[in-house]
Amino acid sequence: MFTRKIGIDLGTANTIVFVPGKGFIINEPTIVALSLPDNGVLAVGREAKDMIGRTPDDIAAYRPLREGVIADYYITKAMLKYFIAKATGSFNIIRPDVVISAPAGITPTERRAIMNAAKEAGAKEAYIVKEPLLAALGAGIPINSYSGNMIINIGGGTAEVAVISLGGIVAWSSLRVAGNKFDQAIMDYIKKKYSLHIGEQTAELIKLEVGSALPSKEKLEIQIRGRDMVSGLPKDIVVNSNEISEALNQHLIDIAASVKSVFNETPPELVADIMEKGIIVSGGGAQLRYIDEFFKRMTGVETYIAEEPLFCVAKGAGIILSHLDVYKRTLLNKR
Repeated sequence: MFTRKIGIDLGTANTIVFVPGKGFIINEPTIVALSLPDNGVLAVGREAKDMIGRTPDDIAAYRPLREGVIADYYITKAMLKYFIAKATGSFNIIRPDVVISAPAGITPTERRAIMNAAKEAGAKEAYIVKEPLLAALGAGIPINSYSGNMIINIGGGTAEVAVISLGGIVAWSSLRVAGNKFDQAIMDYIKKKYSLHIGEQTAELIKLEVGSALPSKEKLEIQIRGRDMVSGLPKDIVVNSNEISEALNQHLIDIAASVKSVFNETPPELVADIMEKGIIVSGGGAQLRYIDEFFKRMTGVETYIAEEPLFCVAKGAGIILSHLDVYKRTLLNKR
């Protein structure tokens, strides 16, 4: 059975690939390891992530996407080629149609760069769809209804807020504050409070294990290891979820301000719909503990976490692939 259609959630932190009939077949970090002397690709995805912070001088691990858009064309093309080949199998002679996610604020130049990279990587046709639309579809929101729905999609590079009605985005905001900035905030907080230098991978582990949007009485704790900035020697410390909520607070307030600005641009009838149905949160950032409660406190609107929030965008791409002809009006909307 040849693979003719592929959905790719091309995220700053992770890339998820969906194939109709097979489901999610790839969920790997958006990272490429290069051999510097000849610029050859050594590893992609999970294998490349394991190299971060551990490479000799002649190997570098890159994130080819920055804040949701292509930062390095050559490396992005190499990574897409790897993911498309892995999804279609070695013997697939048919070039597949590919649906790829992109931030709502993508420029025509950035859109063209993704399309060209996908085609050069082996796609027959590449459709670029705005992430909030895919996330809403994947979260089970009926995007074509006349009723308004709000989605907050917090990925690795961008946090996007959108009000969707009649198959289109009515009001939106794209903020370049998301998972990667959360990791950096945790690194900075631990450096300042404990004079301990930790790496990206440790910061991400802390976020996943004890990350919280609000402080709580039931504190979760994690023991971490880093380099003491005073002695230069290895050192262990214990951090808790309340400290992490303090570290992330300013970034979350920025996202909440972005939600309020979208409400200001939304027609009153659609605001009434959202008040009735609530806000949906998707993306990797939706896995932060109490994030629904945080947005409820900040906006006064009931907030719900989407089912399997990490996979919403890829699920949405899968729905579009299954009904490609029906959704072409949305797909080909260049605005």
